[in-house]
Amino acid sequence: MEAEVIEAELVLPTHMSFKRIQIYEKYPKGQTKVRWKQLKQIIQAENYLNYPPDEPNYVNIESPPSMHPCKRICDITGFEAPYYDPRTNLRYANADVFKLVRSLPNEYVQRYLALRKAAVVLK
Repeated sequence: MEAEVIEAELVLPTHMSFKRIQIYEKYPKGQTKVRWKQLKQIIQAENYLNYPPDEPNYVNIESPPSMHPCKRICDITGFEAPYYDPRTNLRYANADVFKLVRSLPNEYVQRYLALRKAAVVLK
């Protein structure tokens, strides 16, 4: 019988992925569940008083600006927008939104640009 096991190419996992794992199988007797630490416990454990004051950490939120460029967000839907309309300067996510952007009156376009603080004041 051992020879059959050695020659077998298919090895089954210890549990099927579609089966729900019972809590007693996941944590055998004597082991406890992993508990999440709260921020207060992390701060006490890390001893942040010994760190230099200019180094950013959990306590000090003053950090340098991000080196990554900001994401361009669609002005209409809020999704990531790879395109922008050169006529209105509104950003859009897909062709359906582009049709909507082109059909907007100029007053609404100015309001959307004002929300993004990119409004152009025409005199």
